[in-house]
Amino acid sequence: MVKRFLVLVAALTLLAGVTPAVADGNAPAVPLRVATYNIHAGAGHDNVFDLDRTETTLRALDADVIGLQEVDVHWSDRSQWRDLVSELAGRLGMRAGFAPIYDFDPLRPGEPRRQYGLAVLSKAPILDVHNHDLTRLSTQDPDAGPMPMPGFLEAVIQAKGARLHFYVTHLDYRADPSLRRTEVDETLKILAADPAGANQVLVGDFNAEPQAPELARLWPTLTDAWTAAPVTTGNPLTYPAATPVKRIDYITVSDGVGVLRAEVPASPALLAASDHRPVVADLTLARGSEVHS
Repeated sequence: MVKRFLVLVAALTLLAGVTPAVADGNAPAVPLRVATYNIHAGAGHDNVFDLDRTETTLRALDADVIGLQEVDVHWSDRSQWRDLVSELAGRLGMRAGFAPIYDFDPLRPGEPRRQYGLAVLSKAPILDVHNHDLTRLSTQDPDAGPMPMPGFLEAVIQAKGARLHFYVTHLDYRADPSLRRTEVDETLKILAADPAGANQVLVGDFNAEPQAPELARLWPTLTDAWTAAPVTTGNPLTYPAATPVKRIDYITVSDGVGVLRAEVPASPALLAASDHRPVVADLTLARGSEVHS
């Protein structure tokens, strides 16, 4: 009876949003709200570039850390040659990190480099950003075969007393799953290099649904926040934004990272800014969990 009562109290505590304690010394866990959003280079599902809409959506998420995909930095006229990372970070008052997939010379000497890739926005200090390679097929060189290319972002974040390894990815979009399968294997090797007990969060556009065979290798190591959350809000489908039929955008967490709540916002005002819907999750991180060898 006592055990059943304690389990009930713990469940009610999670539902109430009260921060639970971690086992290590009963230190309180660190609450953190994270999000992932494929911003479609600042264009809505109407293909009209409007960074004000992107900003409005990101602000409404009220997340501490946000992973972004399809981010232009002086890339082309589709985003008015603007630096979307710096602009969004400045507007939201957040720190930023960027991991380009493509990094090209400017069209004219003296102009900024043309870049496209992944970004992280964080209210907490970003201690380090690393751009890992994954095997990709270039969308810019039709003659190139699969090869290691950058564009898998890792940000080490000091979040209110907890260290977080926050990863942002965008897996291959093609119907053939073989490249995504390779990218998943490479992802797991990169995550395995973190210190034992590290708080790890992997977010992004996986371009595959949860039951896809190529994602099966992820689930013994990472937990899908949507399925783990005791409270969910909205429809988990994320693509296309207006009338979604697929769930391809994820927040996933390592062992030791708690999931309190997950949401896919469905407000019409927030659905026009991209062809994807964002995903948000309220998590808890263990303090001082990393063990360095």
